[in-house]
Amino acid sequence: MMITRYNPMRDLVTLSDRLNRMFDDAFTSDKDTELTGSWMPAVDIYEAENAIEIKADLPGMTEKDIDVTVENNTMTIKGERKFEWEGRKDNCHRIERRYGSFYRSFHLPNTVDVTKISAEFKNGILNLTLPKREETKPKKISISVK
Repeated sequence: MMITRYNPMRDLVTLSDRLNRMFDDAFTSDKDTELTGSWMPAVDIYEAENAIEIKADLPGMTEKDIDVTVENNTMTIKGERKFEWEGRKDNCHRIERRYGSFYRSFHLPNTVDVTKISAEFKNGILNLTLPKREETKPKKISISVK
């Protein structure tokens, strides 16, 4: 049995993400976005003792198609997935994958050491590792007996 610490902010962030996606879907037409519009890759965010890990699904892309930047404690992932069948769009029976530009940004907590962030792209997954600053990591304090 695994015990996890309750974090009410996690529920609020999840709710906020769901509401944002709902409004994005409601106010964008599939015809507008299916070939040239914007889309948002799905991400998973994990927090470990020494780092925060972000995994973004970017299938069919290469590292050259993706930009990751950090400015003012905000990390931005952006890029573009181009439609592969130029000139043959009328012959397509179904297009369910999203194409066009994407943009995701995340506010970084003060515990992240932005100078040591690393990125790896493998099998369509962008893995970002955001190490925590040394002074913010938990430290064990020994108690001396007198």
